[in-house]
Amino acid sequence: MEGFKLHSQKSISNILKTREGETKFGEKISFIQDFEALASSSSKYVLFGIPEDIGVRANLGRSGASRAWETCLNSLLNIQANQYTKPENLILLGEVDCTEALEKASNIDPKDPNYIQKLGDLVSKIDAITSAVVQKIVTAGKIPIIVGGGHNNAYGNIKGTSEALKKQIHVLNIDAHTDLRKTDIRHSGNGFSFARKDGFLAKYRIFGLHQNHTPQYIFEDMLHSANDGYRLFEHLLLMPSEKIVQAFREELEFVSHDNFGLELDCDAIKGFPSSAQTPSGFAINMIRNFIRIASEEEHIKYLHICEATSNDTSEAKVGKALSYFITDFIH
Repeated sequence: MEGFKLHSQKSISNILKTREGETKFGEKISFIQDFEALASSSSKYVLFGIPEDIGVRANLGRSGASRAWETCLNSLLNIQANQYTKPENLILLGEVDCTEALEKASNIDPKDPNYIQKLGDLVSKIDAITSAVVQKIVTAGKIPIIVGGGHNNAYGNIKGTSEALKKQIHVLNIDAHTDLRKTDIRHSGNGFSFARKDGFLAKYRIFGLHQNHTPQYIFEDMLHSANDGYRLFEHLLLMPSEKIVQAFREELEFVSHDNFGLELDCDAIKGFPSSAQTPSGFAINMIRNFIRIASEEEHIKYLHICEATSNDTSEAKVGKALSYFITDFIH
């Protein structure tokens, strides 16, 4: 597929750090030579990355999400392959080729009056590739795991899944933000409003929404919507952990009776390196719990992990966390 790079055992060989007497996850993970081979694979889950931060920049956020995918692979492929991690249940598909788009974005002058519009045009091109990949995976009866990138990529996940199933889908989003901003220029803050506008999104729930970062007009829009709902983080933070889990199960109940996707924005995690890092949020272990609970649902169709940022000092933390999230989901 144009705009997508398939991975192979050879292409990841420089990432693997093998050790005598042990087997690493990357040595047992599955690969395919073309998209047509998806349906015949015995693996249930398909992992791919979207290494970009153009949507975040178009939303005036902090760059760095483009490195999360590489950081994820460096960690995931080198964890242990054993009876609990189950690498044979995962296909490593590859990544959306964002090299040209990132180069074009870097060459746009921020002082250009059309700077945001030009970034949005690049985001739309990534949307098209992402939705096509997700559509092929879901059509083959597999469950995609997508590592971003910005939350702009939620649009491609929802569109691709909806088109594969030929119906609207529901979404549960663990997030500090709604990403329901106005549908003008494509960016990381309006993936769900565009998905709703274009007829792909049915019910939409946000778990852990931060009141300080949600515009009043969005609260009003959700209040008047029969399909949208949220749980404020401020209403959860004083609860004991078992009550928080119960609240998550209640939100899951709104979407899990039919096909739905699970979105995880790392901005929701306390102290986690992300495009809108927060000192107040969910603990990583609580997020792992949410993922495990949602993964057990019959109608779950994808997992999207986004907005993590990585640099030389945060790489180990980010890589390990993303690896935990993925193995929790496929477990």
